Order: sequence, then structure tokens, then C-alpha cells
Amino acid sequence: MAKQSKQEFVQHITPRDENFSQWYTDVVKMADLMDYTPVRGCMALKPYGNRIWELIREGLDLRFQETGHENVSMPMLIPESLLLKEAEHVEGFAPEVAWVTQGGNEELTERLAIRPTSETMFCTMFSQWVQSWRDLPMKYNQWCSVMRWEKTTRPFLRTAEFWWQEGHTVHATAEEAQEETLLMLEVYRAFIEDVLCIPLFTGQKSEKEKFAGARATYSVEAMMQDGKALQAGTTHNFGTNFSVPFEVRYQNKEGVLEYCHETSWGVSTRLIGAIIMAHGDERGLKLPPGVAPFQAVILPIAAHKGNVMDTCHQAFEQLKQAGVRVKLDDRDNVSPGWKFNEWELKGVPLRLEIGPRDIQNGVASYMRRDTFEKGTLPLDKLAEGVKGLLNDIAREMFRIADEFRLSRTADVFNMEELGEQVNVGYARAMWCGSRECEDKIKDQTSASSRNMPFDQTPFADKCVCCGEPAGRVMYFAKAY
Repeated sequence: MAKQSKQEFVQHITPRDENFSQWYTDVVKMADLMDYTPVRGCMALKPYGNRIWELIREGLDLRFQETGHENVSMPMLIPESLLLKEAEHVEGFAPEVAWVTQGGNEELTERLAIRPTSETMFCTMFSQWVQSWRDLPMKYNQWCSVMRWEKTTRPFLRTAEFWWQEGHTVHATAEEAQEETLLMLEVYRAFIEDVLCIPLFTGQKSEKEKFAGARATYSVEAMMQDGKALQAGTTHNFGTNFSVPFEVRYQNKEGVLEYCHETSWGVSTRLIGAIIMAHGDERGLKLPPGVAPFQAVILPIAAHKGNVMDTCHQAFEQLKQAGVRVKLDDRDNVSPGWKFNEWELKGVPLRLEIGPRDIQNGVASYMRRDTFEKGTLPLDKLAEGVKGLLNDIAREMFRIADEFRLSRTADVFNMEELGEQVNVGYARAMWCGSRECEDKIKDQTSASSRNMPFDQTPFADKCVCCGEPAGRVMYFAKAY
């Protein structure tokens, strides 16, 4: 790379409070996470963005394995006849399905859907693989891409093709299926809060907002810095809604055939968008240490002097051996100022500088990306100090995001209050449970129901919309 001036590198990032949407796009592009492709709504993940997704995948996959799940792979093409087997499911996805109608030079006798999701394919295979109670439960997951022909797209948040995982499980009883549904919701909550440092609202979706074909859907909902909601993950209890049309049955211990109970759950590359919008600033990304491709970057200062480079290499090896994802930026064709800006833009949690004066004092200078706090760490205990700082950074990132979430969440008691509150964040309201009120709220405020928290302790007795008796607590918000 040719040497470039600091002025050429420091490009303008639109302020968040001026145009949040443009700020987001600026950060995505300038941090070099992805690029647009010739197919509308499809993106190419570049190495840095792809590595963030890999780290999300590795962290979740470990948790899936710990809870007894195994990975499988299913084909991307689904015969139309399979989609038609579950009426509510196909109706929910029909507008978004992309079809293959020709193979080679021949027109296909049956259209093939490029998977928008894989319930129908999994159920077809489960009907062949499940025979008796001894086969249950089957707890599978796959990592793949899916396609949904979205009208409006935005990188990571809503694209025609996106990467995700989709878990599919089969159980003998309704109780086991419900236990699985809630277990995976907790897996998502713990990972997103503990690793991505994003606080969540956790609860059940309304009948209107549940997954097409599910008996019940649960979600984890995040708040972005513009106050809007982002659905970060969902889990679904299907009951026997799919097992009946697909004949997924097992022989119980008494020799009687019974229909299985199924679940499904998933998160996607949308989580990268959540990280950007929950933590980023005008300098670019601010990555949680748990999914940062580089948790620390070492920058030699006056690299040509003394034993600066030798010390930097020693520091690099010390951190690497300690399991820290570390980068030694020893480029000599850009200035330290250029490097400072580049790694801040890319959101590296911790910057370490080592120069002649640092070596003389036996320390490395550091700057935290989250708070811009500066300090020093002893070189002989660098790994210990870096790990401690990374833990502090994760805790502080969560604390700041949680304080923001709570400051932008309020109880509302009428439509006027609800309309005002959803312009800045989440509104917690009492709701009568009717679709009519849910639709009216959406029509008048552009806010949708997000989820009903598990704590359903009433804080008022009337529906925020119609004024009739209400027994449900619901979060409403404008959403991505």
C-alpha cells in the first residue's frame, strides 16, 4: 500500500444525531466489513466482517454442543410441494421466496425454492429418521445462508441473502419441546449479553408477530442508539404443527404411534449490525472483546530505534501464548497517526504502544477504545494486564448500553404517551391482547409489539389503546 497522509485516511463519518442511518452505512463501508455485489440485496463479507461472524459462530456453536446439539447440513433447494404442506408457513414466506424454474436447458417440472428457512426440509428428513421413542430427542443445527427476496435492504440488518444458524429439534412431548424453546432463548440471551455486551428484553411474541407456522415464538430484543428495536434472535415452539402434515411420528413405549413435537431457533449476521448500532461512535466500530478479530493491536513507536521491534515481537508472543487475539502492526509505509485512526475505525478494543521511553520504563502504553482511557501496563506482566483490561472493557460496554436502554424505556398509560415514547425508545404498556389494538398502535405510531416479558406483573389495569381491561404487559417500539 502506498504511503498516504492522515488527511486522506480520516474520512467524514456522518454524526449519529444528524443521520443515524447514514452513520451506520458510513461505518460499515469505512470499516471494510462488506461490499455490495451485482445481485440486488446480496453482500460479500470481507475478511474483517467475516471474521467477526466466525467468532460469533464459534462462540454459539460451542454453546449448542454443550446443550446436546449436533450440526448437520441440508440442501438449499426445496421442492414447492414441500413448502405447500404447511399452509400458514408457506403463506408467511410466499412473498419472499426466490424460485429456480430451469436446470440447464430444461424447464423444471416442479419449481424449487431457494431456502428462505429449512423447516420443511428438516421435517421431511425427520419423517424418515424418527422411528421410535429411542430416537428422541433429535437436536440438530445447521450453519448456512438463506434467501428472502426483500424489497428494502440494508447491510447486515436486512439482505436478500444472509448467513445464519437454524436449529431444529424433535421431541416426544409438548413439555420437552417447550423446555427446549426456552433453553435456547436463554442460550441466546447469555451469549448476546455476556459476549456481545448488548442488553436485551426477553419474552414472548404476540400471535400477530410470531413465526409463520409456530404455536409460540419467543425473542430477544435489543435497543439501538437511535432508540429503535432490533430483533436479535428468536426461538419457536411448533408443537405438532409441522409433524402432522409431514408425518413425523414415533412409536412410544407402548407401541402406539404419536406425533412428535418440534422446535426451531435462529440468529443471523444481523448480530453484526446490532454490534455496530449498539456500540459504535463517530470514530467507527467499537467491538466487544469477545468477537473482535484483534483484541489488541501493538504499534511500535520509533521502530528504528534501539530494541523497539524486538520488544514488540516479545510482547506479541507473550499475548499470543496467553490466548489474546493480537496484531503487531509493523508497517513502515504509514504513520503512527494513520494506524491510530485505522484501528479505532475498526474497533479494536485495546491499542498498545511501545517506544524507547516505554521500554526504558518497562511498560507498554495503552488506550481503550471504549472510553479512550490511557495508561500503562508492565511489560513483564503484559498478558495479565491486557486480559484484565479486556474484561473491564466488556463490562463497561454492557453497562453503558444498559444505562442507555433503561434511560430510553418508560411505562406509558395512553396512546399519546405511547406515541411520544416510541420516538425515543421502548414503551412498556398494558395491552388487552387484541389484534385490533395491536394494528391500531402500529398504524398510528409506526411501532410494533416487540415481546411480552416473562414478568407479567400488571402496572395498570387498562389497555393503552382501547381502555378496556388488560392483563398483558407488552413492549412496543419502532423497529428495524
